[in-house]
Amino acid sequence: MLELDEDDVDKLPQPANFQTNFMTRNDEHIRQILQRIPEKPGVYQYLNEAGEVIYVGKAKNLHRRVSSYFHKEQDRFKTKQLVKNIADMRYVVVDSEQDAFLLENNLIKKYQPHYNILLKDGKSYPSICITKEEFPRIFKTRHIVKGAGEYYGPYSFGYTLDLVIELIHRLYPIRTCNTYMTKRGVDEGKYKVCLKYHLGTCCGICENKIDPVKYRQYVDAARQIIRGDAHEISRQMEAEMMELSAQMRYEEAAEIKEKYDLLEHFKSKTVITNSTAGDVDVFGYDEMGQNVYISMLHVHKGSIVQGQTIEYKKQLDEPREEILALGIWELREQLGSTTKEVIVPFIPDITDENLHINIALGGDKKKLLDLAMQNVRQYKQDRLKQDDKLNPDQRAVRILTALQQLLGLPTLPLWIDSFDNSNIQGTDAVAGCVVFRKARSCKSDYKRFEIKTVIGADDYASMREVVRRRYARLVEEGSPLPDLIIADGGIGQMHAIREAVEDQLGLHIPIAGLKKDDKHRTNVLLYGFPPKEFGMKVTDELFRLMVEIQDEVHRFAITYHKKRRSKSQTRSELDDIQGVGPVTKQKILRQYGSVARAKAAELDDLRKTLGTHTGSIVYEHFHGKISR
Repeated sequence: MLELDEDDVDKLPQPANFQTNFMTRNDEHIRQILQRIPEKPGVYQYLNEAGEVIYVGKAKNLHRRVSSYFHKEQDRFKTKQLVKNIADMRYVVVDSEQDAFLLENNLIKKYQPHYNILLKDGKSYPSICITKEEFPRIFKTRHIVKGAGEYYGPYSFGYTLDLVIELIHRLYPIRTCNTYMTKRGVDEGKYKVCLKYHLGTCCGICENKIDPVKYRQYVDAARQIIRGDAHEISRQMEAEMMELSAQMRYEEAAEIKEKYDLLEHFKSKTVITNSTAGDVDVFGYDEMGQNVYISMLHVHKGSIVQGQTIEYKKQLDEPREEILALGIWELREQLGSTTKEVIVPFIPDITDENLHINIALGGDKKKLLDLAMQNVRQYKQDRLKQDDKLNPDQRAVRILTALQQLLGLPTLPLWIDSFDNSNIQGTDAVAGCVVFRKARSCKSDYKRFEIKTVIGADDYASMREVVRRRYARLVEEGSPLPDLIIADGGIGQMHAIREAVEDQLGLHIPIAGLKKDDKHRTNVLLYGFPPKEFGMKVTDELFRLMVEIQDEVHRFAITYHKKRRSKSQTRSELDDIQGVGPVTKQKILRQYGSVARAKAAELDDLRKTLGTHTGSIVYEHFHGKISR
């Protein structure tokens, strides 16, 4: 296998397995250089006119892959730009595809080419460190110091790491102090025991309270647990416990039993698969826009002992099979895994005969794959939340860009209007318009409409009326128009909005609709005429925004309708009397008990109760003008 450090890339031997060639942009020279490129595995580099490496790629067949850039029309814009900027080229011939992967990875890390998929720095996961001391310590750390000790991890599950550390210190009284301790210093009495010794959580190696050989046995046992060999430790404890019981040393056996129970409890929380499943690497994959996330779980004897997640930035819309292959090599190299079996969500672009790749469809391995997918999705969400916190507008742009791409909108829909009607059999008919700016509700811009020209329960006519009134006023005021209109309804509502916007007002605003399923839940997004259905994943941010818009416009319209209906239900004939306000109305109802009794009252009685002027007004409303 070819193993290269970044500094070794320029020191490769020539000419046995290394060839360097340069090509200019003239066609004749390109033709000549392409004729000389061998049909062997290798890595190629493209350079611009300034001599900078702008792209590094690998190929099973160098001749065929490099030729494809110049002998066929590129259908991707970024690829066209890459080819346009190629001024020189050099390539390396290697023995196998795996060597090509490793060399490509090293070259990308070294040159950071503009058009390559780039590994992004993710968050630092903690690891377990066993120090290289005469009396080692075991602790959690996020900082890897070369030569300072053995490092196990990183652990993407912090809970698992804490569980391992706690178990080790409960099973074995290994020191936790930061003192740099030597055997010579212990023999000379330079150190003193601390409180933890008196509490029974430290063995007191600093004052020779324990045999150094025994202490190293504790560290070796802890190392086994960290590596995932807890089953072997359990068997040893069980055998020791049975032997002590046979010798009737029951107190010592009870102490071992307590530790055995602790270890079994730990195994029940950490063991994912049957211990007979062997060692396996499990990979999860997810992406968001140009960002790709790949997670790896290293499983040893049924326990997850290592985990890591990395992030890539796509540059040329690379296929996911190629990116996953790159992630597999990168993560296995980072974690030092030599496991032969790999579980993936889909088959990557790898043809390594020594690597058994499969897609788990059921059983324990499917559970592991689901866990890896859950882990990578959580990582993605954490990264998105972190980015959104640093740049609040980033989330809005991301969601609205996804909406623009999904529907093929001409502009980013920064301003969205949504309409909904509400009535009961045509009575108290109203409509509401909610406004979302940059994917957030803007309540100050909400509009309520009382239906004025439509008689009866005609939702389409009502929609045409309110849409016409809404945008006729904006045009009259010279105000800007929304980037997108969304109807809380299906095809009929969309056509009604279109008639008002385009046919009656002569405006051109994109129109969409939100269709619900049989259970009245947001189902699909409609767009175009005739409308086409666009499905959305329920886990996507875009889907959640659409649900929010639909729920908000429905809430706003129905709240206004309920308010209007409540007001109409409490209305009486007294409200129609000119000059009678709420106070007088309450006085009449309090005195007479009902409108009918007030209507039957005599003029003198009304004047006595309400005053001469008001009493006369009320009497004239019910009975006509008073004859003088």
